[in-house]
Amino acid sequence: MTHPSAATDGFSSLAGEIRAREESPLSFRVGGKLVERRVDVGDHVKQGDVLATLDAGDLQARARAARAQLAAAEAELGRARADRARFATLADQQLVSRSTMDAQDAAAVAARGQVDAARAELEVAGNQAGYSQLRAPADGVIAARQAEAGEVVGAGQPVFTLAADGRREVVFAVPEGAIDTIKPGQAVQVELWSGPGKRWPGRVREVAPAADPASRTFAARATIDAPAGTLDLGQSARVYFATNDDRALSVPLSALQRVGEDGVAVFVVDPATSTLKLQPIEVGPYGSERAPVTSGLAPDAWVVAAGGHLLRAGQKVAPVDRENRSVEAPVPASSEDEG
Repeated sequence: MTHPSAATDGFSSLAGEIRAREESPLSFRVGGKLVERRVDVGDHVKQGDVLATLDAGDLQARARAARAQLAAAEAELGRARADRARFATLADQQLVSRSTMDAQDAAAVAARGQVDAARAELEVAGNQAGYSQLRAPADGVIAARQAEAGEVVGAGQPVFTLAADGRREVVFAVPEGAIDTIKPGQAVQVELWSGPGKRWPGRVREVAPAADPASRTFAARATIDAPAGTLDLGQSARVYFATNDDRALSVPLSALQRVGEDGVAVFVVDPATSTLKLQPIEVGPYGSERAPVTSGLAPDAWVVAAGGHLLRAGQKVAPVDRENRSVEAPVPASSEDEG
């Protein structure tokens, strides 16, 4: 059993992870065999650095073929223009029909279109040959690698994840019960697990409008006002946000019992009879280990901390602590007066 505890400094907390403000999956714009990988996870890269290279043989051959097609189309255009000029002279002398002249005009226009198409195809092929190199779009750190040299990758398949330099954020999951208390623009405090006691001010930047279908939590991000280089990517952190009542009590999550569809209660011990009573309570946003109690529970109440699913109201109990050691039962005030 346990007494309800006061909420720490009027704050509830949620677990989070330090992430970059901008995280971009990097991929090739064309498919092919990855022949070279120049960076590893954790490497810092500059904008424009080559990160990986595809086998460009097929792409270069396609560019050469497009260049040859353009040359053939330009030659055909020259022939069509020369034919048109000759037929125009004959038409002026009325030696060929008007329909024949129209056919030569159409042939010249078609040849011009073939040249334009071939030139566009050559531009596309040249671009694709350049796409065989994956370059960093911005300064940052390689946060993840999803492909290795020798692997055949498709266009758009992620190869690296780049965490761009700049401000860091904390990503945390908000339980359904607390979603109404976390809003964009809300002030928070962030404490690293590796640096207890030091809290950095922050502000909620975004909260997902829909819950994750698996965890039933809402993804949220908060910016952190900390000097550059203070926070490392991937560090575990705790996000503190103010509760509505600084004097709020809290109980372990394991003490909570469901009552009906939406109700919550805890088992408390009647000090006069050492029997259990199911006490309905109202709780605030759940933390990682405890839930704040907003009403329905006295500060000096004895609460069953765990195992409530095995108990029933009216059952006689003997109090023990979490180590299964006997605890002196509370003495009713009337008994003290009689003594």
